[in-house]
Amino acid sequence: MASLAEKQELETADIARILELLPHRYPFLMIDRIIEMNEDISAIGIKNVTMNEPYFAGHFPGYPVMPGVLMIEAMAQTAGGLVSNYLGTSGKSHIVYFMTIDKARFRRPVGPGDTLYFPVQQIRKRSNVWKFRGEARVDDQLVAEAEISAMIAPNNQAT
Repeated sequence: MASLAEKQELETADIARILELLPHRYPFLMIDRIIEMNEDISAIGIKNVTMNEPYFAGHFPGYPVMPGVLMIEAMAQTAGGLVSNYLGTSGKSHIVYFMTIDKARFRRPVGPGDTLYFPVQQIRKRSNVWKFRGEARVDDQLVAEAEISAMIAPNNQAT
């Protein structure tokens, strides 16, 4: 007999759904999809890195490297999309405020042609503040990691 956990169907979010969940827009939207969303507990964001990314013009000419801080941002956007989906909020009605970055480590450069996976796992939540452990992976290789926290709040500028 299958357990309740085995019967649970995980949610996903394509780019159209991400645009509903988050207020971010190009060129600062850092994720293309979110897969395996499990309530507000865990999810995996995906970013297909292409040579067309605007930051490659200056980081670095002749040797394009995705800035590490943008990988951290992608982890945060994955977590923010997960929580917004869980709460049933939108990027217009609510905004995610990044609060802390701890234990950030960068393991190897990421460049055009790489597909980044951003698994995030909830560490804790208190009221409207969530803390997640996030990773950035390319081909199952850890390229970056961090602990991040953010709060979700009503968007008083919503129209």
